[in-house]
Amino acid sequence: MWRAAVLLLFASAAHADIVGDVRAAVSQGNLALADSEVQRYRAQRGVTPEMMEALSWIGRGALELKQPEKAEAHAREAEMLVRQQLMGRQLDSDPHLAIALGAAIEVEAQVLAARGEPNEAVSLLRKELATWGTTSIATRLQKNINLLSLEGKPAPALQLREYFGSKPAPLVSLRGKPVLLFFWAHWCSDCKGEAPIIAQLRREYAAKGLTVIAPTQRYGYVAGGQDAPAAEEMKYIDEVRHRFYADLLDVPAPVSEENFKRYGASTTPTLVFIDRRGVVRLYHPGAMRQEELRAAINSIL
Repeated sequence: MWRAAVLLLFASAAHADIVGDVRAAVSQGNLALADSEVQRYRAQRGVTPEMMEALSWIGRGALELKQPEKAEAHAREAEMLVRQQLMGRQLDSDPHLAIALGAAIEVEAQVLAARGEPNEAVSLLRKELATWGTTSIATRLQKNINLLSLEGKPAPALQLREYFGSKPAPLVSLRGKPVLLFFWAHWCSDCKGEAPIIAQLRREYAAKGLTVIAPTQRYGYVAGGQDAPAAEEMKYIDEVRHRFYADLLDVPAPVSEENFKRYGASTTPTLVFIDRRGVVRLYHPGAMRQEELRAAINSIL
């Protein structure tokens, strides 16, 4: 009996990080291994929020590998299991639940778009946003709506009351100039890597009137994930700006959660290029290489 208990303990430890195990397998394109990891974990521990998130990662992996049927099947299973859990708890009671549901809805919408049904995908996302608009997945849902529909549309206005750097001008007053929005976060390493690229391109296109605005927001914590009141976090954000964004200190940096929600900036950095007529021409969650972003700006200008 003691030996059986020890074996169970080791088995549990081996599969404690099911999300990490599945992500590793997915990153290698090994969906069969990812599936087997989930089934083994499920047999030992049952259905848990971690297992649901792992399922959603397989859905994302299948989508990347151009296996839409498999992606949709895993996404729907993850969504069904999360909704069963939500009969007795709130979505944000466990971050794994929120990630699993957000990813599942995202995959389902992307499958629809890949099948040539972008309008149906946007309708699905808007319906889910109406349901989950006050939860942590709202920004993620808006990001996916924007990915499918924002390019070619007028840029949403920014909230500008609180800011670092120079005083931001309303987007409507910048008509006639190309504008690059650089959404960043104080904890984001990719944002720090993108900053020199933004600064360089800002210098290159200054003669063409390129205006950079760098929206950010508070997250409720500072270094090391330590909880912090708003004033303390603002001080910390400014310290991060001076340390990692020295070439962008004069760039207007409005501080507003609402801006992130409107632009669906659940991924940082998020880059948005707006043409001289105030129309979004590029919406890109994630970092871009200098040549890639330069080529995009050139094609639009």
